[in-house]
Amino acid sequence: MTSTIFPRKIFQGVAKRADMFRLFDRHRDRPNRFDSDQSAVYAGEWFEIDEISYSYMLDILPPLWMRGPIFAMREFMTGSVTSVFYAIRIDEAVRYFHTYCDLSDPNSVEAIRTAIIDRETRPVRAMSREERLEHIWSATTDDYRGYAGDSWPKPMQGHRTVMLYGGSEGTFLKLLDTLSDDEIAAKLPVHLRHLPASLAA
Repeated sequence: MTSTIFPRKIFQGVAKRADMFRLFDRHRDRPNRFDSDQSAVYAGEWFEIDEISYSYMLDILPPLWMRGPIFAMREFMTGSVTSVFYAIRIDEAVRYFHTYCDLSDPNSVEAIRTAIIDRETRPVRAMSREERLEHIWSATTDDYRGYAGDSWPKPMQGHRTVMLYGGSEGTFLKLLDTLSDDEIAAKLPVHLRHLPASLAA
């Protein structure tokens, strides 16, 4: 079955090798990980890597296929979703990206490539609210992020949570999607806090 792909940038900046491996399965602790089709969790996620990481991944195993500067890994993350690596010339410089593509959709590889180019050729650096939340989730260590469990109201169970600091009240968990603008700013690295907001993701 072809899944609906919503290309989404999940990390701001260039991920080095250690970050790249961590981002490969940033959903590994989700509840019911092995229940039903998990393709929609991964398909469409993308982030930038460096040339060293791109070359390293190309040399690990013979790729499933290679089309010019684009290659797919032969080990699938789930179902028909696998890692696809791109080298793309943007503004006269070659940049490198990792994505998860659902290969059951013959258009997915080109669709995500187009989305990356569109996102990375904007004249003004910006982050949408969704990108800010995804970066927070990607950058937060496992000890400070998780999923709402049985103690949460039923409609919230299974949703992503992050730990916040409440001053004299100590730390508390909050649903990632419900963070306020101030809470988002506090969780972002200083160099990302004041990037302009963008309606287009």
